[in-house]
Amino acid sequence: MFILLGIFVGLLAAVPVGPVNVFVVSQSLKRDFFHGLLAGLTASVLDTAFCFVALAGFFQIKLNLPSYAMSVLKVVAAVIILLLSGKLIHDSRTFSLPRDGDKMPSAAPKPILGVLFLYVSNPTLYMFWVAVAGTVTGHRLVQFGAWTAVAFAAAVGVGSMLWYLSLVRFVSRRQDRIKPETFRKILFYLGLALAAFAIYTLGTVFI
Repeated sequence: MFILLGIFVGLLAAVPVGPVNVFVVSQSLKRDFFHGLLAGLTASVLDTAFCFVALAGFFQIKLNLPSYAMSVLKVVAAVIILLLSGKLIHDSRTFSLPRDGDKMPSAAPKPILGVLFLYVSNPTLYMFWVAVAGTVTGHRLVQFGAWTAVAFAAAVGVGSMLWYLSLVRFVSRRQDRIKPETFRKILFYLGLALAAFAIYTLGTVFI
């Protein structure tokens, strides 16, 4: 039963529109299916790891952090998201579809690094996984134990990966039907969406 619950939690964590989803879509559009999937897989691995760490109770170390640590993390997250936003807006002006015979981009680690920066610098994700761990253990939906925690976290990763796989497939299958001008507009609006997330994140520092 808790395996199905873990898959549901993984979907719950991945589906809401946020910087990671925007970044995964942009990688699928700018590069190809593989790079979008690589970004989604990275997010799923991080979901699995953070869920397990939260279940293990290691997040108690946050109590030893100074009071301003959360604000610093939010500022760092806003800066990273703004940089990615600027890159997308810049790419929207220079993007062109590859022609037959053009050399396709190699499997660079940029999707992995981009998701890592977005994930690690986002304090709301820490709070989300602490809340999940507290809920499932507090209501005894998951009885803590080494293998139980691993199995639940793995199920979370499966649920998360199902979403990102579906998202990347949906975007990639429609690439051939999209004109270059439409690609540029999509990248531009994705950049604006990231900028909005950055402004919101920065605003929460003062609220």
